[in-house]
Amino acid sequence: MLCYWGAQVREGFGLSQPDRVRHGNYGIRSVCPKSAVQDMSAGRSFVGFIRNGKVSVLRLRGENGDHDGKLKQPQLKNDKIIFISIVCGGAGAVLLADGGRQVLTMDKSIVCSPLKGLENRQVIQIACGDQHSMALTKDGQLFVWGDNTHGQLGLEKEQPSSLTAQPVKSLCGIPLAQISAGGDHSFVLSLSGVVFGWGKNSAGQLGLGDTTDRHVPTVVNSLNRKKTVSISCGGEHTATLSKGGTVFTFGSGGFGQLGHNSFEDEHHPRVVAELWGSKVSQVTCGRRHTLVLVESSKLIYSFGCGMQGQLGNGEMIKQSVPFPVGLSTVCDHAYMIEKLIAGENHSFALFFKEPGNESDSKPNPSRGILTLDDRMIDRWVSGSDSWKVIKKDINKVFSSAASLNGSFLKTSCDEHYQMSEEHCGLDFDLVKASFAKLSNNERLISEVVRVVQQTLLPDLNPNPAGVEALRLYLLLPELIRGLQEQQRTELTKAMASKIQEQQITELTKAMASKILDLNPAARKVLEISWSKLPDDMLKNLVDLFQKESAMLIGRISVVKLNSDIKKHLLKYVRILQMVYQVCRSAHRDITKSDFIVHEVNGLLDVGCFQLILRRTALLEDCFSQLRTASKQHLREGLLAVFYTEDLRKTDVNKRDFFLNVFKELCAPESQLLRENDNKTLSWFPTKLSVDKEKFFLFGILCGLAFNNNSVVNLPFPLALFKKLLNVKPCLEDLIEFSPVLGKSLRYILDFNDDVTDMELIFTITWDGTEVELDPAEPGKVVTNYNRTEFVDKYVDYILNKSVEEVFEEFKRGFFNACDRCLVEMFEPEELRGVLVGNEEYDWDILKKNTTYEGSFYAEHPTIISFWEVFDELTPNEKKAFLLFITGFEKVPILGMSAVKMRVRSRFDFTQDHLPEALTCHALLDLPVYQNKETLRAKVIEAINHKRGFWEE
Repeated sequence: MLCYWGAQVREGFGLSQPDRVRHGNYGIRSVCPKSAVQDMSAGRSFVGFIRNGKVSVLRLRGENGDHDGKLKQPQLKNDKIIFISIVCGGAGAVLLADGGRQVLTMDKSIVCSPLKGLENRQVIQIACGDQHSMALTKDGQLFVWGDNTHGQLGLEKEQPSSLTAQPVKSLCGIPLAQISAGGDHSFVLSLSGVVFGWGKNSAGQLGLGDTTDRHVPTVVNSLNRKKTVSISCGGEHTATLSKGGTVFTFGSGGFGQLGHNSFEDEHHPRVVAELWGSKVSQVTCGRRHTLVLVESSKLIYSFGCGMQGQLGNGEMIKQSVPFPVGLSTVCDHAYMIEKLIAGENHSFALFFKEPGNESDSKPNPSRGILTLDDRMIDRWVSGSDSWKVIKKDINKVFSSAASLNGSFLKTSCDEHYQMSEEHCGLDFDLVKASFAKLSNNERLISEVVRVVQQTLLPDLNPNPAGVEALRLYLLLPELIRGLQEQQRTELTKAMASKIQEQQITELTKAMASKILDLNPAARKVLEISWSKLPDDMLKNLVDLFQKESAMLIGRISVVKLNSDIKKHLLKYVRILQMVYQVCRSAHRDITKSDFIVHEVNGLLDVGCFQLILRRTALLEDCFSQLRTASKQHLREGLLAVFYTEDLRKTDVNKRDFFLNVFKELCAPESQLLRENDNKTLSWFPTKLSVDKEKFFLFGILCGLAFNNNSVVNLPFPLALFKKLLNVKPCLEDLIEFSPVLGKSLRYILDFNDDVTDMELIFTITWDGTEVELDPAEPGKVVTNYNRTEFVDKYVDYILNKSVEEVFEEFKRGFFNACDRCLVEMFEPEELRGVLVGNEEYDWDILKKNTTYEGSFYAEHPTIISFWEVFDELTPNEKKAFLLFITGFEKVPILGMSAVKMRVRSRFDFTQDHLPEALTCHALLDLPVYQNKETLRAKVIEAINHKRGFWEE
């Protein structure tokens, strides 16, 4: 049954004989056509109907404002087309046919033409404005065409109008629930209730608080978390409906179409107070009026322009508050209202039989985008469909970012409507359970991974429009975990395991690239989402990139570091760095050790950048080759080659190389650095005694040490490592380098009396040079009010300004030799630990981790004597032994547990032989001495002996 009211038209719209039209109050009429109306729409020029899959239209106005009042069939090239939907706009209409696989446009002459740009796509919703149209596909993509004068297509300001359908790329990945087109503005609604608007905004119809047009989809923030379930656009106004029945309106109010008891425009969404508590179930906007349905009472309310009777209450006025439509005399209680339609001067209510009644039942077209759910997965797993059908379904779901982002929503208590940067709206338990089902079927999970890798990931939008578009970055690690679990259960099938391992690696590579391609704002939102993940999912994310890094390293079987592997390694490290910072700031229970890739030590031991050295010209040879080395070569492993005077070649352990080269560099004779007063730490000079280039080369050597996992003697305060990480040094750093000066400045800050009694001024002397800390006011007196400024400037001058030129050269060299993203993963204290080591000597751990080879074992008499001698060494002798066996005097950043000493018996050594060490393997060759005294003497002599690097 169809009820209608408004401007005078042909009786019954040509759907039925005039004598079968029922008349009610206020000009309301109802008609029951023999062929049920499946869908209809009213625009400015036409009203269109679909019955039995056929379309017919009634012209409301002609070219000169006239109309003949006859219902006509549009001109079609193919009269066998089955139509399912129609929307009428300002001048024409859009029609949906053949189950959504064909979209046609109808012009003023009611000639229909297929729309280009939507071939091979299934459309589920269409919308039509005055001069533009929209279509939503089953896979969640929004397409637009028509006029773009006010940005109503959402294709950026520079984009012209288009006659073919164009995708709105900025909304890619957003799972859309509904679309709507107004006069010259557009709206879409996401599955989690986020409202986007764009286009003309002259009356505030976008709800953004202003009257500026928008050329790209923009979130209406004031509607966030309002549980919006429906949107509708009028000529220059907009209405939204929230779950529970609250109606918001905004835009032009000149005809009262906002229902706020005024005729003023509203630039922000405002509740229609008169409808509060009415539990509205439907809202629709005409050009200048609005209709709402209260389903429980079957009441329709109207407000706005009623000059043609389109309000249905007998008043030909502009009405600014909702008032009931007088349907009672024509409404058959066997019917229920399915759809309200509001045109320019007409209103309609489409009724269908109540469930259980015979005859026409309401249609249930699939108007929602495709999403993944338990029922679909169960159907795949059970094999109830053919593999061809299952593959097709998998391709549809997993090739669409919008489909995946709209899946697994936490609908209990409407939680997904509360989505924000801190609440992604996903049901994580459902995610894990669903992917677990998929992972139990090797064929299914392999096909899913193939589609994700080949189709989904390459097309992801690096500039997503909101949180919803980022959900798949939380889903994919769980998909990979499912694949890993499946791999573990298939270990006996070597070939299958190998294929799955490759799938995991390739999928992880692709996902890492896409995460890092995201714009900074989107990455920040993703980090917030990570911080809210359940513990097991966050740990899985860390394990994924940690283990894949290790696996990638393990595949290196050539001396030269593969550039592609290195590229992906750096990406993994950057993501681990992001997650690490998330865990630290969110105080998550994931330890630092979870992020460490131990296998990287083996990677750094693969040498390919060779330094050809002479014993008598170590720095000269080193610097000459570093000057010409490229970044690529510097960042590969180091192999130091030493030639003797008789041209004998020897591969030098790089730890020995770094030990001796830094010993020369940091010696006072090099004039490269200046020492502090107690000669324990060094800093950069304010006056150059050597060529500035040497600081650049010094920086390269420090970067090489970092890259090659070598602890070096770098006697700098923490300030150096802060500056490398762009952290500003503070007074505590100056106290470390110059305790007397630093503590004096601290005393000034803590002084309880008048600081002016100290007679201090902002003029200081440093390194023999007088410096004005405040050049704008020479000789300025230090007071209680400016003493903090004085101390800050003092510290800044010593640690920054006075050495700025040489430090920048050092920094440039350092980052020439190592990747910045690797370095920035560390805090300053950690970076110092990596380069310099620490002094937390736990000798018991060294003993516990030592292994024995040859004839030695833990209870061997020589081994028992060795550890007794070791325990009796002085602290400095023990440090010398650590240097002897490892090449570094301090403990690595990972602690003494990282030192895995091996002791090997050497029966070919005589009692006169000293113990020997192969530092690259922490291997001690120990003769089987006859007694403890001989062993003690030989060990002490060995650790005090001149380093073998320099022996003939």
